Amino acid sequence: MSGQFEAVVEVDRPVEQVFDCLADGRHDPEFSPRVLEIAKEPDGPTAVGTVFRSTVKDAGMKTSREFRITALDAPRTVRWIEQSRNLITAEGGYDLEPLPDGRTRVRIFNVLEGHGIGRLLLGPALRAARKDAPDLGRRIKAAVERSG
Repeated sequence: MSGQFEAVVEVDRPVEQVFDCLADGRHDPEFSPRVLEIAKEPDGPTAVGTVFRSTVKDAGMKTSREFRITALDAPRTVRWIEQSRNLITAEGGYDLEPLPDGRTRVRIFNVLEGHGIGRLLLGPALRAARKDAPDLGRRIKAAVERSG
């Protein structure tokens, strides 16, 4: 059982700058308050196969997450898949579209999937994610615009 949420926002920065910021998952704590810490492996530019390991806090519980970049097409597309074994996992990405005047339209999406007892938790988790999606978009916009 799975379900999707998404957000679309326009960022007042050129697509290349937005891509550089969002492709580096180490920026996630700047717009996702649930991410407590995050590390990247290996060092160097983000590429297909790069792994981001994080500690997140959801519903008062800390969990470890591991995401692997599965597709990267600069400056338009980032895709990832969660490799960790959690009750609910995610697969998603960013789609970036250059707009006039040096702005960028950003679409973030995640497909959440419940595993085991996580299937029972998926509905509430998805409702919470969908409710937060517009705010997530605004936090992404603010973080990217602050970054440069």
